Amino acid sequence: MPLSPKPLPAEQSSKALMARVWRQYLKPRRAQLGTALLCAAVVALTTVILVGWLASAVNLLFHSAGQDFITRNLPAFIKADPLLWVPLIFIVATLVRFAAQRGLTVTLNQIGNELVGQIQSQLFGRLVHADLGRLQSTHSGGHLSSVLYDADLVREAASASLVQYVQALLIIIGSLANMVGMDWSMTIAVLVVAPLIAAVMGRYLKLTRKAAQGAMAETSTLSTAIMESLDGIKIVKISNREADEEARVGEVIERRQRFLIKGANARSMAAPATEVLTGLFLAGLIAYAGWRGADGHLTAGALLSFLLALGTASQSLRQLAGLQGNFSQGLAAARRLFAALDVEPEIVNRADARPLPRDFKAIAFDHAAFGYDPAQPVLKDVDFTVRAGETVALVGPSGSGKSTLLNLIPRFFDLTSGDIRFDSLSHRDIGLRSLRDRIALVTQDPFLFDDTIRANIAYGRPDAGDAEIERAARDAAAHDFIMELPHGYATRAGEAGSRLSGGQKQRIAIARAFLKDAPLLLLDEATSALDTQSEIKVQQALERLMTGRTTFVVAHRLSTVRHADHILVLDKGEIVERGNHDSLMRAGGLYARLAATQFAAQPQEAS
Repeated sequence: MPLSPKPLPAEQSSKALMARVWRQYLKPRRAQLGTALLCAAVVALTTVILVGWLASAVNLLFHSAGQDFITRNLPAFIKADPLLWVPLIFIVATLVRFAAQRGLTVTLNQIGNELVGQIQSQLFGRLVHADLGRLQSTHSGGHLSSVLYDADLVREAASASLVQYVQALLIIIGSLANMVGMDWSMTIAVLVVAPLIAAVMGRYLKLTRKAAQGAMAETSTLSTAIMESLDGIKIVKISNREADEEARVGEVIERRQRFLIKGANARSMAAPATEVLTGLFLAGLIAYAGWRGADGHLTAGALLSFLLALGTASQSLRQLAGLQGNFSQGLAAARRLFAALDVEPEIVNRADARPLPRDFKAIAFDHAAFGYDPAQPVLKDVDFTVRAGETVALVGPSGSGKSTLLNLIPRFFDLTSGDIRFDSLSHRDIGLRSLRDRIALVTQDPFLFDDTIRANIAYGRPDAGDAEIERAARDAAAHDFIMELPHGYATRAGEAGSRLSGGQKQRIAIARAFLKDAPLLLLDEATSALDTQSEIKVQQALERLMTGRTTFVVAHRLSTVRHADHILVLDKGEIVERGNHDSLMRAGGLYARLAATQFAAQPQEAS
């Protein structure tokens, strides 16, 4: 079974992406979307009415001999008192437009925020359930970029831009109808020029799309660079590399800015280019309108209304050009979004998965092999059995596969060949939740959430009572220092436990393991990063924790594993020696050489 992450799904076409956005995010909100579209239609209609009514208003107020359709068909009472009714009609239309615009804004805000929340929840849910190999193949900054930025871009394109597009299109159609009513010959001239304007907008749209894709890629890189620098801030400062990190992030910002500027320039040029073409055309149009007016075929009100309708249509065309850029960014974001959502985890429960009994009798590695890349195995033909309640220590040079072997037991990764069995039950036939319920893990650098000490201890058992939490803390030699904290068990640990020392964090992690009370314990370099005083306290707590549990210990310090029931010595992914401390020392092999090196170095370490 290959372990390397599956390739991302094939890139979807723009049409398929839009269909999927509609199906997953907009269709369930079609009632709200319909309300928004109705409000947009009312805004468009009242805009067109206000512009179209202007010709009749001018003709009525100045007693022009206008012959436009609206003036001829107005009720007599409006014609009799235009000073009252003309302003009143403008006021009513303006108030209706305001109400529709307000309804549109409120509805779009609701749709957009709900959509962002849904996308972000889906993305985080997919990430938190993803295989460890998949998560480790992409920096966390890339995941953060998708959750924070891609969701907003999809929202902008899928809700606000869509409705605004429909609104602008309706205004253009209504304005054209107004223009035909005023003078059909001038309208034909406008329609002849329109394809040229559309071609100019299309050119800038292509530039906008390319810039949007580049900017999104650099946004992900920027998130990664910033998080990496902040995560390693101690190393940065001790190495006096602040300026270098600032320059490194600055380079990414500069590349991103270049794409953003290209996109902004392309979007901003679309409007002026349209305006230039429109202005040139308008000059000719005015000359033609003057000739039509001199012959009595065009009134002053009709000309004013025609020009306003043309201006309104031009403004909506410019808005459409800008919205095309939003659609391009939204589609690029949707492409990345769905690529992340479509990756299914490989490590899943089988249909007939069974629970793991707490009282299993043995764990057997049966010719197990593993490789992040199957062509380059990290572990080869690992074969051994551990009885329940025994301790097995994994020893060997760095990179020999010790921690990797440990990660295979809770199925953080899946074997490429072979098996791991609990009694006669293959670990692939065990439900993941049941398997991991039976395991407690203490690592070299335990992770604590920025929550209370109580919550961190109870993370594996959130229903535990205060008495159980305190008992676990006492067993882990943590209760005394916890009570010295400003708020005791209610003290917050800080980001990643930053308010606690290394030894204190380690004892909180051990208390968490005590509270979980799992029959299988995994210790991955649990004391290697501690000072001598902290190590003694932590080692004593670990010895209490290991009592009665099946324990796997990974350690560089051989003094911590000399009492293990079994010691497996790994080198280049293979078990090269096995036995207990005394037998391995007598054998004079790799274990004895490692022990001699460490014990010879101990006086220097103490000095």
